Amino acid sequence: MKNVGIAFTFPEDGVVPPGYKLIPCHMVFDVKTDLTRKARLVAGGHKTDPPKESTYSSVVSRDSVRIAFLIAALNGLEVLMGDVQNAYLNAPMKEKTYTIAGLEFGTNKVGLPALITRALYGLKSSAA
Repeated sequence: MKNVGIAFTFPEDGVVPPGYKLIPCHMVFDVKTDLTRKARLVAGGHKTDPPKESTYSSVVSRDSVRIAFLIAALNGLEVLMGDVQNAYLNAPMKEKTYTIAGLEFGTNKVGLPALITRALYGLKSSAA
């Protein structure tokens, strides 16, 4: 797996500090409609405690979008769109969460504890 060093760091002593849980991770593979393949590393966030502050990811409603288009049309405004690619996956983690490295980390790192430093699919605190 390329760029695994971006989302993980390995403790130098190879030991997880006391008080931290190890969570499982697994690979999810998908074939898109254009036959491209995609792989994701998904964390077992169901085994983590919820974050102390509430987690909320806002999602726009259809009615809000229609109202915005109506206001733009009435005022002769041009509607522009923007998207941040991979913004979710580049978010830094606030909590310290560890996992055990599997084969996707490379054969020399299998079985070592890894600190998750970037948001992963499946973590409760990733969407904050």
